[in-house]
Amino acid sequence: MTFTYEALPMRVLFGTGSLRQLPQEAERLGLRRLFVLSTPGQRALAEHAAGLLGEACVGLFTGARMHVPIEVAEAARTAARDADADGCLAIGGGSTIGLGKAIALSLGLPVISAPTTYAGSEMTTVWGLTEDGRKRTGRDRAVLPRSVVYDPELTLGLPVDISVTSGFNAIAHAMEALYAPDASPIVSLMAEEGVRSLIVALPVVAATPGDMRARTDALRGAWLCGACLGATTMSLHHKLCHILGGTFDLSHAATHTVLLPYVAAFNLPAAPAAEQALRRALATDDVAKHLARASIELGAPRSLAELGLTEGDFDEITAQAQAQPYANPRPVTEGALRSLLSDALKGTLAP
Repeated sequence: MTFTYEALPMRVLFGTGSLRQLPQEAERLGLRRLFVLSTPGQRALAEHAAGLLGEACVGLFTGARMHVPIEVAEAARTAARDADADGCLAIGGGSTIGLGKAIALSLGLPVISAPTTYAGSEMTTVWGLTEDGRKRTGRDRAVLPRSVVYDPELTLGLPVDISVTSGFNAIAHAMEALYAPDASPIVSLMAEEGVRSLIVALPVVAATPGDMRARTDALRGAWLCGACLGATTMSLHHKLCHILGGTFDLSHAATHTVLLPYVAAFNLPAAPAAEQALRRALATDDVAKHLARASIELGAPRSLAELGLTEGDFDEITAQAQAQPYANPRPVTEGALRSLLSDALKGTLAP
């Protein structure tokens, strides 16, 4: 057996109440002028974090938006520059963490990340920006957060529907890592355990949102799945989600959730080892149907049509999906892609 595994350099603080260690973490990193980022809906949490930082906070930007529109990124960069910040605290989900990465990419400011969802962006060097209806992505070590604060208390306010779709978003990272061209036994172990943690925790979170043990297990699973995303090359599933988000402004986590069973049904027959790992993690003989059934039972959308997509959008999606080559277990022909999209549009795997 031969493989290559490169661990990303980052520090993780995990545990209930770990957000209270922010001042010490900033001091450890030598950061004395932190700029705090959030979405409008997380403003109160951002203000709480600013209060914990005290004089080490030099400003707030609460305009983070899904898919990191270029105009939002430019406004945040200008505000951080005007505040003479020496670092950023991104507190929130993938939208906020993505904004922190956009600032790091252009200004070189180190980022502390405090995730409130299960998206996993905090574990990766991947950045994304949306401009003129196109989402550009890339990888750069400069955007990797220096410290990640995983505090399960921060996920208690996450609504059940977003908790579910965010969790399936994380599972998608693990699935694609299992059949990635740069997969390794180490990543595969993390992927399988991450999926298992999430698929067990999410029904409890949905039934009892305040269950701290389930929230902790879900966050641990998201960390593992995010680490898989950071360590490997993603394939068709993530390509499609970036197109549907950047061009059609579909909800990122919900799109991941709806597409996941259909990409699984398409790719896993060509990736038997990945399929076996997912069967073990999900305790099922049919991964695609299990993923569809489990997400719908937890209240997730059934189809791309529910998210606002139409068959008339297929030409644009297939054109973008085939514009540049990327690794995938199976060849992605136009006919196969249209068939996959049609099934996901109709929700054919829905029980």
